[in-house]
Amino acid sequence: MRILAIETATEACSVALFDGGVLVDARHEVLGRGHAERLVPMIAELPEKGRAAEIRVSLGPGSFTGVRIGLAVARALGIAWEARVRGYPTLALVAAMARNAGDGSVTACMTGGHGEWFVQDFTADGSPSGKVISLPPAQAAERPVQSVIAGSKAEELHALLPAGSGLSAVRLPDARHALELDPALLRDELAPLYGRPPDAKLPG
Repeated sequence: MRILAIETATEACSVALFDGGVLVDARHEVLGRGHAERLVPMIAELPEKGRAAEIRVSLGPGSFTGVRIGLAVARALGIAWEARVRGYPTLALVAAMARNAGDGSVTACMTGGHGEWFVQDFTADGSPSGKVISLPPAQAAERPVQSVIAGSKAEELHALLPAGSGLSAVRLPDARHALELDPALLRDELAPLYGRPPDAKLPG
């Protein structure tokens, strides 16, 4: 079965095409912004324009705009190709990419909103050991971490901690590692994971 993976939740934009569990081709660009302009052309550059029986797309948390762009494209292609569309958590992908270091347990630490960081711990088998939380840097440094820290804010968190924790080279998620995720983390409900409550509140 062919699977197309789409990752747009951070400043990186990446796509990967798999056939029978083997990576066929992939694209990965660190854009900052511009996912809306690059995502569809990147998919079109893949063999057979990326056509697949299943599409896996990042649900976040991360960039509000990036997550929604990825979801919109995945849904549209799912309809056009009559393909199944499933979502996955971005921090879980980061942890999957980093778990070959240390004892396999990972603390993923990624850029959040309003100066906060998204933080989540994962066991050696890739399962989350708690929910994703959004914390100011000082509070993130007060909590225990796993054997390795990975993600876009990993270096900054590592610098705030006592010596002893490991630091992974993994900073941004990459769709070419999508099949390394625990299948139990895949979701059929394509709702964005925001990682923090909305800023706007309804009047009392």
